[in-house]
Amino acid sequence: MRIPLSWLREYAPVPADATAEDVMADLVKVGLEEEDVHRPTDELSGPIVVGQVLSMEPETHSNGKTVNWCQVRVVPEGQTQTLTGKGIEDSGVQGIICGAHNFVPGDKVVVTLPGAVLPGGFAITARKTYGHKSAGMIASVKELGIGDDHGGILVLSTLGLDPEVGTDAMELLGLYDQAAEVNVTPDRGYGFSIRGIAREYCHATGNTFDDFVLELAAKAPAANVAGFPVAVEDAAPIHGKPGCTRFVTRKVTGFDASAPVPTWMSSRLRLAGVRSISLAVDISNYVMLETGQPLHFYDAEKLSGSITVRRASAGETLTTLDEKKRQLHAEDLLITDESGPIGLAGVMGGASTEVSESTTSILVESARFDEVSVARTARRHKLTSEASKRFERGVDPQIQAAAAQRAVELLVELGGAQIEEGVTDYGDTFEPTVVELPNAYTASRVGINFTPEQITGALTEIGAQVETGTSSYTVTVPSWRPDITDKEDLTEEVARLVGYDQIPSTLPVAPPGRGYSLEQTVRRRVLNALAAAGGTEVFAYPFVSADDNNRWASASAAETVDSIKLANPIAENTGWLRRSLLPGLTTVLKRNVSRGFRNLAIFETGHVFIPKSQMGADTIPGLGEKPSDDVLTSINEGLPHQPRFIAGVFAGADAEATPGVTPRAYDWQDAVDAVRLISAVAGVEIVISQGAHQAFHPGRTAALSLADGTHLGYAGELHPKLLASLDMPERSAAYELDFTALVAAKTGVVEATGIFGYPATNQDVALIVDAQIPAADLKATLAEGAGELLEDIRVFDDYRGTGIEEGKKSVAFTLRFRATDRTLTADEATAAREAAVALVTECHGATQRA
Repeated sequence: MRIPLSWLREYAPVPADATAEDVMADLVKVGLEEEDVHRPTDELSGPIVVGQVLSMEPETHSNGKTVNWCQVRVVPEGQTQTLTGKGIEDSGVQGIICGAHNFVPGDKVVVTLPGAVLPGGFAITARKTYGHKSAGMIASVKELGIGDDHGGILVLSTLGLDPEVGTDAMELLGLYDQAAEVNVTPDRGYGFSIRGIAREYCHATGNTFDDFVLELAAKAPAANVAGFPVAVEDAAPIHGKPGCTRFVTRKVTGFDASAPVPTWMSSRLRLAGVRSISLAVDISNYVMLETGQPLHFYDAEKLSGSITVRRASAGETLTTLDEKKRQLHAEDLLITDESGPIGLAGVMGGASTEVSESTTSILVESARFDEVSVARTARRHKLTSEASKRFERGVDPQIQAAAAQRAVELLVELGGAQIEEGVTDYGDTFEPTVVELPNAYTASRVGINFTPEQITGALTEIGAQVETGTSSYTVTVPSWRPDITDKEDLTEEVARLVGYDQIPSTLPVAPPGRGYSLEQTVRRRVLNALAAAGGTEVFAYPFVSADDNNRWASASAAETVDSIKLANPIAENTGWLRRSLLPGLTTVLKRNVSRGFRNLAIFETGHVFIPKSQMGADTIPGLGEKPSDDVLTSINEGLPHQPRFIAGVFAGADAEATPGVTPRAYDWQDAVDAVRLISAVAGVEIVISQGAHQAFHPGRTAALSLADGTHLGYAGELHPKLLASLDMPERSAAYELDFTALVAAKTGVVEATGIFGYPATNQDVALIVDAQIPAADLKATLAEGAGELLEDIRVFDDYRGTGIEEGKKSVAFTLRFRATDRTLTADEATAAREAAVALVTECHGATQRA
């Protein structure tokens, strides 16, 4: 909202020397955010004066252009020039070349003298042109920055002005005025008016606001039988709220449509961001900006019969003031007469009843329309107007008669009209909102012990009526504040008017025993560890195809999985919620490879969506209605199971090739090592064993599970055929596991292994076993047989070839033994090793390799 300071001063005690910045600084105190300053003098400077054309001599030059060599008086006749500067004549008569032809000798015009600067940094100087020394310029409205018309120079008589020659034209045209622009939030629609801003300025500066609307309302006559016939027939109100709750009309005749718009009005409108069009239109806009009540003026002679406010019927159309023919919707609220639609209620009028240059009789409409109805119509037709902006935020339901009174007074004063006797005032009796505010509530919410005087004073200041009770205040909310509906809103008003700067800044103290949950703690540790290990966390879309879910979430190609289909997908081929993170991760990897990245290790954690037997709820609560506990339970039961997974993909090598560094290609071991890192950081054992999955390489796939056998996921190299079909790098590897199940298995704090001062001893053993026996099973059996002296066991070789019988393999292990209380002897270590070999021989038929 732009606020011209001269306009604001009419209704609020703004100091004469106050700038737009000063006004914004005050308004910030009451919560209005400053936006910008609009000041013509930032781009325009004098000397710019009123001049009178004494003579004009047309001259046609060799370029075919005809110009006028003019003599222009810029000081009153008989007086000498008091202004000084290069090119300013002492005689008070300037010779000026002018290319416009819309004036005659005797006309008074705006002259920019040498030394003046026009918008765009255009400096005026005395210069030789067309064979003459031209000392100044006769200006157009566009050159002055006060309009778009560049078809001719500004002749002051067209504005109804006859000032003395030499008058400061900037002052005459209101160019010394300035406007402060503030941001008005959607809940404070009253701020879209000079009335609302003046009230807020008085709040901010501690002054009393004298509401001029009350005087207008007192002068407005009551409805009578001579009023223009109006009917409201809303057969389909939105959310049960009638589309029109007040409709006031007034009529004037004998209006002079050719009367000029006074400069004080046009300059204020211009600073407020509204283009001056004609006297009737400008009066309508002026009253709207002043009071916050949008108006519409009809050419009364173009109306056919009475006015009816109703919803649109099928097939109806309307040509609006912007000359666009609009197909109407059944929800659109219309203003109609016997000829059909003549306006979109609260949005824009129709072209058929538009006020024009020949209009002499005007019907003034001042109405209140439902916020939702106007907002939907404006968005449906992509037609946001100054009127709709105010209606959809809520206008004062008691201001309509006062705004109409202000409009007809201006039509009489400026356009010579006569007010007709008839007055229409359709509408319900306004019932104000009454809110109970407990005595201690404001202190409990804001943290300041407001005194009763502060509370009642602040609420009275906004226009509320306050009754003090023993335990609460009964507050009757003013009509212009539809945003105040409960005690929280009243508390905010008290805090705002007493002063936000009075609220102490206190950091909250976290209650004991709180902090991250176990899942959050483990997740952060795991993600930090994966990033520290060289991975990059990414976020992929959760929308995939049904084939992706079947490929990645099902271990067997012969089986499909149930998936959740989106009702309104972004794309039909990605219309399902993911059952696995790997479709998104492989897509991210492919995109990065296509853009030149060769070595990638990426990971993601996120939810997957697994349907349950019941999906959705039988009933969905309506808007503005708090659902019951039973309804919430039903809705929650209908949500899919959403465990959190963690997954990663590797492609390329672990480093870039540099002198002295040979990169190692990523393979299945990197995927398995990432799983081991997750296991170690989470403090939960993950059992890694031979596995099989349709998306992974048949011989390089690990199945992941908990110690109790609960399946977690898979890790390994991706299937070569799959990589080829997806156009992914060869030998890419991946892992994915159920992170929710992993965290659920965490039973307590992981105890660190002690550090012992006695030396360890290592012994190796190579076993020949059937090729299908997993090394993990051999490892577990050796660990069991070795007993408590075994500190660590690792596989260091897996051999199949010459010297090994077909169908067999040789698996070699290193066993590290250590005692916590002594130095082990070689015999003790050997005995433990032999016990381990004996058990693995008994359980798996292993033989030692020589």
